[in-house]
Amino acid sequence: MSAPLQLRAGATDLQVDLNDTQIEQLMAYLGLLQKWGKVYNLTAVREEGEILTHHLLDSLAAVAPLRRQTAGRAVRLLDVGAGAGLPGVVIAICCPEIRVECLDAVAKKAAFVQQAAVTLGLKNLRGVHARVETVTESYEVVSSRAFASLADFVAGSDRALAAGGVWLAMKGKHPADEIASLPADVQVFHVEQLHVPGLAAQRCIVWMRRDRDSG
Repeated sequence: MSAPLQLRAGATDLQVDLNDTQIEQLMAYLGLLQKWGKVYNLTAVREEGEILTHHLLDSLAAVAPLRRQTAGRAVRLLDVGAGAGLPGVVIAICCPEIRVECLDAVAKKAAFVQQAAVTLGLKNLRGVHARVETVTESYEVVSSRAFASLADFVAGSDRALAAGGVWLAMKGKHPADEIASLPADVQVFHVEQLHVPGLAAQRCIVWMRRDRDSG
């Protein structure tokens, strides 16, 4: 099966409806990861099939859960420690109603995302070079993917989370120890198991919010 067909089939399995333009944008992004991955040290995975499963489909697995959470509203999302833009770029492609900012402390990685936004024509995507602790704007969703422990993630990004907002942390297996280490004012309201097509590994999303926002 060709990569575009595999991508479309995987998206269907993940209940993500993609049009032809979005498939083309995702494949173009895959090409950018291959072209610039080594130069910018973006990802250790460089083969097309592995990028497709380990990065694109893995990130696509978060799209339907995110849409259920936002109910299709126009929201702002900050992707912390985004690196090459995973899952932020994939979310920006699939969810044009969401304004995505991919934050990374490494300048060349933020620059790569900014260039991807231009190349792919994504007006709802921006690469930002900064540390999360310095962010002064607020976002309805703050996401991360294999970025840090849950406690470090929420502590570092607390100022960036809008009142009533949610944290979306993509993890491997259920991080029971990390959940137990969260401060008392952070509520885990759902741990959502994910199945990534073609990837034989455990994946989940830990959804969190401030306890004072839960009412």
